[in-house]
Amino acid sequence: MYGKMPFLTKLLISFAVFVLIFVTAIVFGAADISLKDVWLALFSSTTSDDINVIREIRLPREAAAVLVGAALAVSGAMMQGMTRNPLADPSLLGLTSGANAALAVTLAFIPGANYFWITIACFIGAAIGAGIVFGLGASQRGGFSPFRIVLAGAAVSAFLSALAEGIGLYFKISKDVSMWTAGGLIGTSWGQLQIVIPFIVLGLLIALFLSRQLTILSLSEETAVGLGQRTTYIKGVLFVAITILAGAAVALAGNLAFIGLMIPHIVRAIVGTDYRFIIPMSAIAGAIFMLFADLLGRIVNAPFETPVAAIVALFGLPFFLLIVRKGGRAFA
Repeated sequence: MYGKMPFLTKLLISFAVFVLIFVTAIVFGAADISLKDVWLALFSSTTSDDINVIREIRLPREAAAVLVGAALAVSGAMMQGMTRNPLADPSLLGLTSGANAALAVTLAFIPGANYFWITIACFIGAAIGAGIVFGLGASQRGGFSPFRIVLAGAAVSAFLSALAEGIGLYFKISKDVSMWTAGGLIGTSWGQLQIVIPFIVLGLLIALFLSRQLTILSLSEETAVGLGQRTTYIKGVLFVAITILAGAAVALAGNLAFIGLMIPHIVRAIVGTDYRFIIPMSAIAGAIFMLFADLLGRIVNAPFETPVAAIVALFGLPFFLLIVRKGGRAFA
């Protein structure tokens, strides 16, 4: 069915689903809001208690869900294509734990740092975490084995997470660190979004611009070189884009695992292996999944919230185990 459908049709259908889940996520929650209020909040200057809730709480929160889902899904797709590793994911390969550790260091040693500098620290931490993982993975004979990389990622992620917790305990900022790293969108403000949006848009544009080169690179290194690609340069730019996307996602929502693993596999089953199609579809699918997870977290035990990280892990862990059992070919 999917194979016979033009890509544009698939994209339009996914966008329609995105709009539907976005509106649903704004309407439902601890306090249900009418569709009329949503319309007035978006397209008029009318004010009321419900409209203010939409504009100041739910809209920035769901916008953050869209950005985080798109960023993690696209960064995961780029990592899987660049490394030809079906288990690649920002959370599994040290990026998000590195960003978390850098965030803890910043809160401990620069307590007055504003959100912009915390975001920059997350970028640096993500780059350091991934650099350590890839350095360990390449240090053994045979180069980048997918499972060796995952093992290195698990070890480095555990170390960096412990480092963040240790810093939090020693400097008595555990609560502040936990609030950042728990994985959630509560309290997202328009001011935070104004800082993060340019970075995520930049990362997504780089991914789209290099999607053709990424498709060739995902086939094999020899093929890419044979077709005249400057593989080192392209990998470097892709790594910068991945770091920007993962770091911005952590700065906005904390540590969310498995989104970058799941979404690209699902998308490839729908659009094939061409990254010119995978990248935009991953962005939309990632946004849909994060909106759904956030909505589920708000309504499953209302008026209390279930952490969105727990909702994501509930879907992601079985998916990860399935991918491992199938050797990375669950949806290939």
